[in-house]
Amino acid sequence: MFEAGGPPRAALTLQLGGYAGCVGAHWWNLQDDALCCEAGVREQEPRVCPDVLYRAGRTLGGQETYTPRLVLMDLKGSLRSLKEEGSLYGDMKTDTSVAWQGNLTTHQEDPPAKNLSLQHLHKLQGGMSSDGDFSPRALPLSKDVAQLPTPLDISQKVYQLEDSMHVWSDYLRVKLHPSSIFTIHKYSSCSGESSHLEAFGQGESLLNDSTNLEELENRLHFYVEECDYLQGFQILCDLDNGFSGVGAKVTEILHDDYSGRGILTWGLTPVIHNGGVSRKDFYRLMNTVLGIVHLSNHSSLFCPLSLNRSLGLRPEGPVTLPYVHYDASSPYHSSAVLAAALDTLSVPYRLRSSQFSMIQLAEAFNFSGRKVVTAGAAVPFPMSCGQSLPDALCRYQLAVPWTPLSSCGEQKDNSCFAQSVVLRGIGKENHTSPLPPGSQPKSALHVCETGEQVLGSYFQAVCPGTFSTSCLLQDPCKVLPPYPQFFSALLNKQGFLLDKLPSCSAAVESIPVLTALQSPPHLYHALYNLYKELQHVDVRRWASFFSAGVELYDFQEVLHELRTLSQSYRRSSEALDESEDEADSN
Repeated sequence: MFEAGGPPRAALTLQLGGYAGCVGAHWWNLQDDALCCEAGVREQEPRVCPDVLYRAGRTLGGQETYTPRLVLMDLKGSLRSLKEEGSLYGDMKTDTSVAWQGNLTTHQEDPPAKNLSLQHLHKLQGGMSSDGDFSPRALPLSKDVAQLPTPLDISQKVYQLEDSMHVWSDYLRVKLHPSSIFTIHKYSSCSGESSHLEAFGQGESLLNDSTNLEELENRLHFYVEECDYLQGFQILCDLDNGFSGVGAKVTEILHDDYSGRGILTWGLTPVIHNGGVSRKDFYRLMNTVLGIVHLSNHSSLFCPLSLNRSLGLRPEGPVTLPYVHYDASSPYHSSAVLAAALDTLSVPYRLRSSQFSMIQLAEAFNFSGRKVVTAGAAVPFPMSCGQSLPDALCRYQLAVPWTPLSSCGEQKDNSCFAQSVVLRGIGKENHTSPLPPGSQPKSALHVCETGEQVLGSYFQAVCPGTFSTSCLLQDPCKVLPPYPQFFSALLNKQGFLLDKLPSCSAAVESIPVLTALQSPPHLYHALYNLYKELQHVDVRRWASFFSAGVELYDFQEVLHELRTLSQSYRRSSEALDESEDEADSN
């Protein structure tokens, strides 16, 4: 499955935290679904290269495997039915023989029961036992992708999984290598236990421990050393809890040890419910601010991702998605939306023949110190069956056709310093709108000869003067179970809009998605407002937060860095806030 022109630009993914695990579980399921659909796309069309994210290997029994190039860290209690060593190497049995000749009593706790989706998938994938042992779903056993087992049967079976999804491992469908899972046993994810990883300093100190640091470095070296060409690391990191500190330390290690490699970090926050300001809210905001500054310092590019409208002490309500009826209180739902967006946002450095590597994509954005970017997505991108792309875009006039997903508030205008736009899931026959002879075009978009020209022309009009790149893929985003079925009944199986409600709705199996990665001026206000919120608070009240490892002086330095970072996005017309800044310091 390697590229004909040479080895792929491999990337290593790191998932740090429980919510990162939720997004990651959906993310890897989406990649798994895409593996089964590659054969349907013509070779000359742009295609995502799975070898960027996956590695080929063999079990001890000689069976070929194809598993994510992944290191994930989470707390005790997050795995449930998933084995920490994975399930591909089930023939590695522990020697249970003992020298004791007396009576023995064995106490064995039953493993958590698998939900209906995982049980059905296990049978479909050819599993031979009920404990998660080897199934061939992780294996592209041939370069002929058409021979891969496909989940078409299960796509017809709609599960109501919301009540059975307690942690991300409940819906992870992909088999992992034994080197992937790194469990932190010092802290627990269980709600009934007090040992939570809740402060930035706690997370940072975990990797100051030589044992944990050596364990992480061994896992990194295992994956990195087998890559012919490593373009970099993509990091999914919780931003609101102690994993913010873990991420800060991890990115620092990668920055120091793998100089010249791209580090793209996605800071993830679940939907926050505004029930008043509490100790937990202050901890969340301080973790977020420390994370933004440290992660952006050591990353090539940093992007917050969340369905919240803002991340302050009193966050605004979650965003509305026109054709997705998601439950904002469910991490299973919100993380599915972010995973679909991330799957498309990351396309530029995952293509078989791409003009951008991770570091090149970052360099297109982070001039003048602008290493923080925002994301927006239309999940799904609304198009009617048979509609042309020019017609679909024209109905937006000069508005951006996506929902902001970075908790930075509403953008007052469409200006930005740079952007990367990706549209997927639109057939080539709908990229343009051929004109009948002698007819007048409806717009400038209707005279474009290719879909790429349509996108370029549209965003040149919407965001004039912006450095903009665009990518168009025919591959849709596959949303097979256990991806939630929270879509509008107005969508057909391919995610396109129907004229009216059908008499019998069918499960949505794929959707078109439009995303944008941007460096916009309104990041100035978003970052500066976080700075002002904490400037107005006597953070010394939260001594327990600083007892975990962060010094008060260092925190004040971080606030100063956040203010400086915000200034790099400020336009000359926004100098008025400087007077407020002087008042803050008095």
